[in-house]
Formats: sequence, structure tokens, C-alpha cells
Amino acid sequence: MNRHNMKKYIDTGKKDTRSGFGAGLEALGKTNENVVALCADLIGSLKMDAFIADNPDRFFQIGIAEANMMGIAAGLTIGGKIPFTGTFANFSTGRVYDQIRQSIAYSNKNVKICASHAGLTLGEDGATHQILEDIGLMKMLPGMTVINTCDYNQTKAATLAIADHDGPVYLRFGRPKVANFTPEDQTFEIGKAIHLQEGSDVTIVATGHLVWEALLAAETLAQEGVSAEVINIHTIKPLDAEAIIDSVAKTGCVVTAEEHNVLGGLGESVARVLAEKHPTPQEFVATKDTFGESGTPEQLMEKYGLNATAIVSAVKKVVKRK
Repeated sequence: MNRHNMKKYIDTGKKDTRSGFGAGLEALGKTNENVVALCADLIGSLKMDAFIADNPDRFFQIGIAEANMMGIAAGLTIGGKIPFTGTFANFSTGRVYDQIRQSIAYSNKNVKICASHAGLTLGEDGATHQILEDIGLMKMLPGMTVINTCDYNQTKAATLAIADHDGPVYLRFGRPKVANFTPEDQTFEIGKAIHLQEGSDVTIVATGHLVWEALLAAETLAQEGVSAEVINIHTIKPLDAEAIIDSVAKTGCVVTAEEHNVLGGLGESVARVLAEKHPTPQEFVATKDTFGESGTPEQLMEKYGLNATAIVSAVKKVVKRK
């Protein structure tokens, strides 16, 4: 591999992806009068303060009544409003799955379900507040778009983009401050994968907080003579199958990386596409059918094997299977 061909991504300063959502919502408040926001008693955690300050008449504090919030959001769409609901990912999905299925997905209501504190990196709040099943829950709903962004800039761009998308959306983001490395002025294309780095020996397909870890893993692998192609899959549904198939046709093997259960997440979506179109050796970096626990985000990512080290190990395994 010619290491000079590796694109170097720079962390411009660690930021939380939930603040990217807050910035996007604030911008929408100024540009789209139909955007309204609802929150289940977590204004500060969801970074909704700026939107509320600018648009107090377009905000609804529902309180700790998430099921009611989803029903109200569905109703607001009938009058042409574009509701953005805000609470933790666990309470945005598992707690209200019936309401989402019946009132939003089944009737294709234009609700944007915005979910912070997803995955293990919620950290110290532990397993009752973490969720590692939400991507699976939401991608199985007919017509639901599922987005999992990787940094502050991409989350802001995605928040802007989903307001223009007609139909229900699940937007997943997180609590901790992570590397902010994607362009500040990007245009977010729903369903379009982003090739971050070209490679010839292995494809690494990553989503959310694992995208930066995939880039770190690619650097380590390059030093060991392994050329890794890195793809940022920010939209899990609809999945950019063409980008994945084109890449593995060149590299011959793939590693998927996600902060989610190995059952039902990005990895299984990729495996289904490849089984149908281009059978390929695959290794999965994800949690192994387990709940989380309390700890710092870094401790938990290390314990559950969701970091650059785990991706490097998975790459070495899958390359041997080619």
C-alpha cells in the first residue's frame, strides 16, 4: 500500500453529537416555520434551549410521558407541522414502540424521532438507560428512515436534512464528546454512504461513534501493510447497498463496526445485502447479545470491544478468511 494515498482526517476539537442536533434544530427554527419541537423533560440533555428561546410558541414540554409525546407529534403532522421529538434513545424507542408503530409508522406520519444518549456511551447511567437494540427496532418498521451520525458536524447537517424528508425518521446520536472531523459545511444525503478512505485489502463499514475508531484502525493497519477502505454508513435504512457491494468486490472481505447489539444492527443489514448479491467473508464489531453496565464511555467501549483495537483485530481475522 502507498501510505501517501491515505487521507488524514483531523479532529478539530471534541464535541458531543447531541449538541450538533441542538445547533441544527436552532437553525431550522429560523428557516422553517413548520418545525416544532417536543421534549419529555430533557431539554438540557437534548440541547433544545436555543430553539425554545427563539420559538417559545413552537415548543411543547410533554414531561415524562413519552408515549403521549409520540401521539401528540403524530397529530401535529396532520396540520402540516414537522415535529421533532426529543428524549433518550431508550425512551424514544423501547418505551414507546407501540405508539411509534401504530400512530407514526403505520400511517407514515412526518415525525422526526430524535434520540440522544444512544448506545453504551451513555456511560455511568447504566443498562436501564443505555439501549443497544434501537437500530434493530426502528429499521424493522416499514417506511422508517434510520440515521446514526458520527460527529457534531454530521449530526447538525442530518438534522437540517431530515426536515426536508417526507416521512418518519429515527435520528440517533450520543452524549459524550467525540472527535469532530467531517466538513463543517457538508450537505447530508440520506441513504448515501461516504467513502472516507480508499483501500484494497479490506472494507471497514462503520456507523456513529465507531467511524472515527475505524479511521484510527485504518492508520494502525497501514503501518502493518494492510490497506483498509473506510466507509461511513450514516443511514442504516435505506442502506447504500451499491457502495458496499462495489467496495467488497475490490477488497474481498468486510468488517462492520457499530455501537449496537450484533443482532439486528448495521452488521446484519450489510450481511443480508452481501448474502443476496455478493457473498463475502465478514466480521462484526458490536456488542455480543448483552446489556451494558455503568462506567465511563471509554471503559465501556474497551470492555465491550467497540474501539480501534477491536476493529484491527477483526480485520486481521477476516483477511485470513479471504
